[in-house]
Amino acid sequence: MKATLVLREQHVFDERSFADLVIWRLPRRLRGSAHPFKYRLAYVVNGVCMLRYDNEEGKGDHRHMIGAPESPYGFSTLEQLVDDFFEHVERMRR
Repeated sequence: MKATLVLREQHVFDERSFADLVIWRLPRRLRGSAHPFKYRLAYVVNGVCMLRYDNEEGKGDHRHMIGAPESPYGFSTLEQLVDDFFEHVERMRR
């Protein structure tokens, strides 16, 4: 079984910022993750990634924010992941 694309969306906020979301369902979970998804949710301003939620083999679920150390993310569901990401983006945009 191959990976299956679950979501690929781009949300444009204005002429200089957007969010790019990509989520895949994998045939097996990544080492370090308790779910079968691979994802990358990024908020970009003026060509610079300001915020990214992602997971990778061995590191598990985490987020990156410009000017801050990488921090773990407590994944529960895809819906909650997307909600948490957009809430974080909105806080940054204020």
